[in-house]
Amino acid sequence: MKVKKAKIVIIPDNKRVILRAFEISGERTNKIAARVLNLSERNVKKELKIILKNFAGRHRDTKQFFLERYEQIKKYLNNYDQIKGDRRLLLGAYFTHEYSVEAAALFNPSIVWFPAQKGNTGKSKRFILSLRAVGEGHISSIVFTSGIINKNNIIELDKRSRYVTNPGKINDNLSGNNCLYELDYPRDIPVSERIIFPHSPFESNGIEDARFVEFYDDTGERIYYATYTAYDGKAIHPQILETKDFLHFKISSINGSEVKNKGMALFPRKINDRYAMLSRQDNENIYLMYSDQLYLWNSKELIIEPKYQWEFVQLGNCGSPIETDEGWLVISHSVGALRQYTIGAFLLDKNDPSKVIGRLNKPLLIPGKKEREGYVPNVVYSCGGIVNNSELIIPYAVSDYSSSFAKVNLKELIGKLKSN
Repeated sequence: MKVKKAKIVIIPDNKRVILRAFEISGERTNKIAARVLNLSERNVKKELKIILKNFAGRHRDTKQFFLERYEQIKKYLNNYDQIKGDRRLLLGAYFTHEYSVEAAALFNPSIVWFPAQKGNTGKSKRFILSLRAVGEGHISSIVFTSGIINKNNIIELDKRSRYVTNPGKINDNLSGNNCLYELDYPRDIPVSERIIFPHSPFESNGIEDARFVEFYDDTGERIYYATYTAYDGKAIHPQILETKDFLHFKISSINGSEVKNKGMALFPRKINDRYAMLSRQDNENIYLMYSDQLYLWNSKELIIEPKYQWEFVQLGNCGSPIETDEGWLVISHSVGALRQYTIGAFLLDKNDPSKVIGRLNKPLLIPGKKEREGYVPNVVYSCGGIVNNSELIIPYAVSDYSSSFAKVNLKELIGKLKSN
């Protein structure tokens, strides 16, 4: 069984920067603001002109962001209602900074088909790839890119935008027990400019390893879900986002006694009228979970334990199960000696996923000679693949730094799984 690695390598681009709030204590805010307020009108205009010359071309929304920052810090100012025009913009600029969202790494990809396939010939299909971007302070966010897979499964990536753009709207004044916040992007913002940056307190130190799945509900409606790990610097919090169009996103908490650890992955449809999820509550084994409610999980069942040497340390999924005629295909990751991560696969019964009907006895994908070096050496890892024209396509991370693609014949893989 031959695994073909694509020549595509997606590397982090430190020029892709986003505007963020530069948070300063209230006392210092007053001091800095007083210095700006004491500037002459002439100096205000001169300074603002220089700032806009240097920074406006790096963002779509520079002036708007400065005004928003002014609105956020004006509570510290006396007679703020008398401050006008350029001085408001300049004050906002002093409390803004740029953040390079992928300065350190761009990895752990997950792939799904694009919501709309308009303009395609039928011989090619569009996809969206999500990636974990890591910047200063090891803060992770979700970024996207897109591309086309043709009839021969040749992958062509769209050119990524120079910009990273803040959502047009973030709504966190929501009622309900689960929804934490919602965000919206204007339709004219390209896919590769959209970002889901940590917003809730649970996410303050990052959004990690989103596993996207194209889910179909009981009515046949398609919803994209992504389970991911929110990290606040001390503890992890499994969360879930949902979208129908990759323009409007709803971010919610997942609750229940068995919501633990990392790597929860939702099946793409209900099984026997219940939601189903793969999980790993104990850092070691793979479990199957069922629930009547998407946001509440209270039970689990052990289905796979480490068996082979290359998985003695840890097992986990590499994204949501993929439905095939032969059963649920699950791409997995394993950790062995020297903490080397490899990618494998197993097959679950279509009607009863607690039954393992096939499992590879050798890794499907291991770090190649040119893939061993990175932020975390000796790692290949994925957050979800797809099947197209009889091939399994796996986007995968290279040593927690960059990302690439691998392809394997689906029939050969299923045959190998069922023979073991």
